[in-house]
Amino acid sequence: MIYRDPVYDGATDPVVVRSRESGEWWMFYTQRRASAPGPGVAWVHGSDIGMAVSPDAGGSWVYRGTVPGLDFEPGHNTFWAPEIFWARSQYHMLVTYIQGVPDRWEGHERQIRHYISADLWNWSDIGPLSLSSRYVIDAAVYPMPSGSYRLWFKDEARGSHTYSCDSRDLLTWTSPKPAITGNAHEGPNVFVLGDWYWLLTDEWRGLAVYRSADLASWERTGMILDIPGSRPDDADVGRHADVAECGRRAFIFYFTHPGLAGVADADSYQARRSSVLAAELHVEGGRLTCDRNAPPAPPFLIIP
Repeated sequence: MIYRDPVYDGATDPVVVRSRESGEWWMFYTQRRASAPGPGVAWVHGSDIGMAVSPDAGGSWVYRGTVPGLDFEPGHNTFWAPEIFWARSQYHMLVTYIQGVPDRWEGHERQIRHYISADLWNWSDIGPLSLSSRYVIDAAVYPMPSGSYRLWFKDEARGSHTYSCDSRDLLTWTSPKPAITGNAHEGPNVFVLGDWYWLLTDEWRGLAVYRSADLASWERTGMILDIPGSRPDDADVGRHADVAECGRRAFIFYFTHPGLAGVADADSYQARRSSVLAAELHVEGGRLTCDRNAPPAPPFLIIP
């Protein structure tokens, strides 16, 4: 499976969710403007949230445009890294928001905003989350055994580490606490497979892997997607991923910059463009493994 955004060729930060209405799989992603001119990293900003749909999340995806109605203030603004899930009888989107179209990485605030929807098409803005700083991105949410929800996110003001907090109603959150420290990283993602909870972070050299028995104490067990693959558009480390659980199976959706290696101009279109790929995850001897060169065995993402 390879997906490329047909407008700007900059699909990144994917999240995959199944429509409860149609049974189709929807992929939402940051629509980076890889082919757009402009100074500095303006092409990374000014992004919408792209949407693509597939009957089985396998090889065929159809681009459906961008998520309408996210703007809550005037101007051309920036949306990154959606997290979308079903809870409390509706869909929720927690998405990173940056005002305007900055041409550099630093010097501007980020926030995570909460939207709700009944159908994945029409979204209502609930407002920003009050978290540990004004420089937070990359939300990930997972339900707790207690019935509450835990949020993990990157705090760029605190070492670019992962912080977490809890909520029973997805409106009021506890005070955030550090969850993963050590190396700087981003893009946390949490899922369950093989009797363990797993947390992945993007260290820009592959994905760091942590496991837990209780969603609170995390043990680092290694890396995955840190060695480029052999499939088309997979000759790069895996970046900012989402994992879709499917019964006793789990599938990882990640993005690559397939033209980055060996390019003389790191700011060229070939270096900027990105693709979303998928692979199956396994647990072997208590460790998470991923053979990115092996296509997932069918049936692909068929819900039991």
